Amino acid sequence: MLYSLRGTLLQREANLAVIECGGVGYQCAITVNTARQLPNIGSEAMLYTYLAVREDAVELFGFADRNELACFKLLTGVSGVGPKAGLSILSELSPEQVALAIAGGDYKSLTRAQGVGPKLAQRMVLELKDKMGLPSAANGIVVYSPVVAGGINASGNAAEAVSALTVLGFNTSEASAAVAKLDSNLTVEEMVRQALKTFGSR
Repeated sequence: MLYSLRGTLLQREANLAVIECGGVGYQCAITVNTARQLPNIGSEAMLYTYLAVREDAVELFGFADRNELACFKLLTGVSGVGPKAGLSILSELSPEQVALAIAGGDYKSLTRAQGVGPKLAQRMVLELKDKMGLPSAANGIVVYSPVVAGGINASGNAAEAVSALTVLGFNTSEASAAVAKLDSNLTVEEMVRQALKTFGSR
């Protein structure tokens, strides 16, 4: 399995990038958010990768950071969500915004992505909440306000941030510990972003 690519950026478009490594050009399908973070043509670039092998195709996907890659894997693990839909969602929303939408039951935010309708968006919210052990209503959408360890107020931004981090795969205790160190006046999205930086620096 290819973990990452580092080399010369030969081509960059809204939905693909070509990186030359050892004389071989690797074409990666990418998100709009990743495209914005790539350097100029001819510069050194690095992408985290995911190789999808099917009977009729072999596709390589590239991501600017590990959070986006992890979120892509999470989304495409849902029944009916293919790589195209995963890229579409992450072109419209950041991994933090996806996590917040799932944790808060906000399926409408996911429908902002091209090709993602209400039924598919609701399925993603339901399946990912169930997968992560988060509560969900039978007809789909509730706001989750957990009571977590460390004295975090269940009705505050911190609780929502912990919820979102749990969706991204962190356990409640480590998410709580990371969020507890942050300024409680920060927005939920900023809390999630800073907590992810903390995890990434380990």
